[in-house]
Amino acid sequence: MKSSRLLSIVLLLQTRGRVPAAELAERLEVSTRTVYRDIEALSAAGVPVYAERGRHGGIALLPGFRTDVTGMTTDEARALFILAAQGAHSALGLDDALRSALQKVMAALPAPHRPAAELAGRRILVDPDKWATRPSSAATGPTGRRATVDLDVLHTAVFTDLRLRIRYRHSGETRLRTYTVDPYGLVAKAGTWYLVADRRGRPQLFRADRVASATLTEVPVRRRAGVELAEVWQLLRRQVEHRPAEVRVTARIRRERLDLAVRILGGALTGPPRTGDDDGAGDGDGSGGGVRDGSGGGDWATLDLAYPVLPAVRQLLQFGDSLEVLAPPEARRVMAEAAAAVTAVYAADAADAPSP
Repeated sequence: MKSSRLLSIVLLLQTRGRVPAAELAERLEVSTRTVYRDIEALSAAGVPVYAERGRHGGIALLPGFRTDVTGMTTDEARALFILAAQGAHSALGLDDALRSALQKVMAALPAPHRPAAELAGRRILVDPDKWATRPSSAATGPTGRRATVDLDVLHTAVFTDLRLRIRYRHSGETRLRTYTVDPYGLVAKAGTWYLVADRRGRPQLFRADRVASATLTEVPVRRRAGVELAEVWQLLRRQVEHRPAEVRVTARIRRERLDLAVRILGGALTGPPRTGDDDGAGDGDGSGGGVRDGSGGGDWATLDLAYPVLPAVRQLLQFGDSLEVLAPPEARRVMAEAAAAVTAVYAADAADAPSP
């Protein structure tokens, strides 16, 4: 432990310059007396460290002394600090280890690379967790082609502190809207990139794959004072995950597809699947909840789901005839209309097919 503490002292002094002994003691969780003993040990080992007494005193290294990480480029340094995202480390209980490691790396970086590395950690976030409540995932326009913009333009905007003009398509819309935004940064959420920005002074989230075009302006960005990307992202994430669901849906699914459904539907589920004969499946009462193929209720499980808008229930079409929406009636109607539309697409080919 002592060798690790001695290294931490050297790296802290390289990064901060003169540091009061009391501050070192607090950060290293030792007594001030222990800090002074460590300074004596470093000095005996040849490290040019010294202590200055007085109100403005502290512990410092002689000018010119430093360790260095050679061969690391600015982009490599930025990439390292982008990868140091919260989430996975917290789950493993490694937050303290991560902070210590980054502190050592930052101190060892060549001075010209430090600002870029620090800025990368403030402008790019990686959030590996899936949405707790699945937002609308439609990212294609009316032609079925994904609306894409060169991510480099968004990347440049967040690092050059310039306002950005984007043409953006909202979910469920076909026309593009034009916005001028003040970027805070980019967030990779479960593999999907989002631009986090203020529009007219209010935070807003833009999916990168719905940005049809992006143009840098010559106007400096106007961020709210003291507000950082991580803070804005947490606010927007909570708004998405905690927005009230407007449509409650009950469906039944064949038991052999249940595990797959749980993985895919994820945040749309409002509770664990209900299995067995106590959920009404197999009543055969003609109300929409009966088993129509004569199989027993044990062959099915019941799912309780919530969607922000009614058309979103079309997500369930991917399970084909292994899933049936039981309620509400309007959700069944949406599913029937969507299934009929799919059938119509292939009807002509089916009619032309030769009889077996």
